[in-house]
Amino acid sequence: MNNKEPLPALTSRMVQVGRRKIFISEMGSGHPLLMLHGGGAGASGLSNYSRNIEALAQQFRVIVADMPGYGQSTKGVDRKDPFGDLAGAMLGLLDSLNINSAHLVGNSLGGACALRMALDAPGRVSALVLMGPGGVNTTRSLPTPGLKLLLDYYTGEGPSLAKITRFIREYLVYDDSQVSDAMIQERYQASIDPQVVAAPPLRRPQGIPNFRRWDFTRDPRLKSCQVPTLVLWGSEDKVNRPSGGEALRSRMPDCNLYLFSKTGHWVQWERADEFNAVTAAFLASRSTR
Repeated sequence: MNNKEPLPALTSRMVQVGRRKIFISEMGSGHPLLMLHGGGAGASGLSNYSRNIEALAQQFRVIVADMPGYGQSTKGVDRKDPFGDLAGAMLGLLDSLNINSAHLVGNSLGGACALRMALDAPGRVSALVLMGPGGVNTTRSLPTPGLKLLLDYYTGEGPSLAKITRFIREYLVYDDSQVSDAMIQERYQASIDPQVVAAPPLRRPQGIPNFRRWDFTRDPRLKSCQVPTLVLWGSEDKVNRPSGGEALRSRMPDCNLYLFSKTGHWVQWERADEFNAVTAAFLASRSTR
């Protein structure tokens, strides 16, 4: 760590946010950095960012949240406006922590949540890092096979080890050689929590899905959003199409795009060292001293 003081241990606690309890873990000091995980079955903040927290905590006050519906946080998400509901909850979390402005890092569903926060309350977001965010180009074509599997996890015969194994090994990452059976088992056990099964945070809408209202490229606020943004996308992402990266870059006034070759949906895990370096460099110049 090159003459720096040792990092304090990771600490975790529950935070009351309105009617919900949000589980967070913290490490480091400096400008606040809120990290928002993806929406796959069994996801949680710590598992999503296991390869990133310590590296980023060397420069920032890293706050990793379990979003509503996931991990140890209160279950249940408004299915009529999931992005808005999650964004409101995470803005409420910042209020509860007395944080006026924070950097946001969001993967997949967490990326959609972070982007919605920047559109709804741009003054609260000092910078954005989005990895394969949801809600981009959703009306251009049919959902990807990976997104279909994600949305159908709790339908049909219900959750199963076979379903989650297929999703992680075939769709979440490009090279599954680093994925352990223990990691899959942990995600599976989290996915069958009775409270989650009773109120899945993400599932296919009944009838014909109206993805139009979930598509950020149709939101006129995108073109006037001045929040500095870095978009990271795996070129082999089978959940959210990589074309979404250029869609955001071409619409947002201050948006940088970095495409990772031979990488799937989980950039921060598959390419952790590069992700940590580019994210830290991008955010460091945009931090309030």
